[in-house]
Amino acid sequence: MKILYIFPHPDDESYGPSRAISRQIREGHDVALLTLTKGGATKERLKFGYSVEEMGEVRHQELICAAGSLQLTTLTVLDFPDGGLKEMDPRILEAAIKSTIADYQPAIVVTYAVHGVSGHPDHIITHAVVKTAVTEMIAAGADYLKRLAFYTVTERKNPPKNWLKRSTYSKPEEIDCVVEAEEIDRENFLNALGCYKTYQDRIEKSGIRKSKNKSVYFEIYQEDFDPPLSDLSAQLKEL
Repeated sequence: MKILYIFPHPDDESYGPSRAISRQIREGHDVALLTLTKGGATKERLKFGYSVEEMGEVRHQELICAAGSLQLTTLTVLDFPDGGLKEMDPRILEAAIKSTIADYQPAIVVTYAVHGVSGHPDHIITHAVVKTAVTEMIAAGADYLKRLAFYTVTERKNPPKNWLKRSTYSKPEEIDCVVEAEEIDRENFLNALGCYKTYQDRIEKSGIRKSKNKSVYFEIYQEDFDPPLSDLSAQLKEL
């Protein structure tokens, strides 16, 4: 089954659902990634003396490395302004997203939950434009689209130091799917993170490498599962 993840920045896929992506690929799914920016505006570029354009090219190459570590089927990287998606005409973003969806024809599309996990404006805008693009395509007859899902996190009682400090969490009753990763998926997640050489200081400070959490959480648009599904491809229906 084809699954398309759509995020605004390089490393969103690795920090986020990479363990679930790894499991989905091991289970035979065809998984692709669309990234809307090259991520060049990050302040991490100042450590290396890079311009926004130079950092974008470096992060693009790091993303290609991460995609290889996860064995993604397809990687599409656009060059919309990092940190500037909120200033764009959303119709331009929606058109680009629709074009990639039409080319790839996934059964499942995944992006950030409405709060964007970290609250970053690019994350929140991406949620909005992906939701609009997918629902409009379904209304127009794109019957290959079967499910829209949102990667999210849920509150943890004893999180590691600095772990997702700024996150906004989904309530337990909003979680519709929990994918449980195995050790090989954690290894693939760590390998993908390792590709982001310019972000290693931030990665170490986050404590994410030390996390033993095996659960990856998703909300599913207009579907409600209690208990949650264990596989995003289970019990598909028409939207």
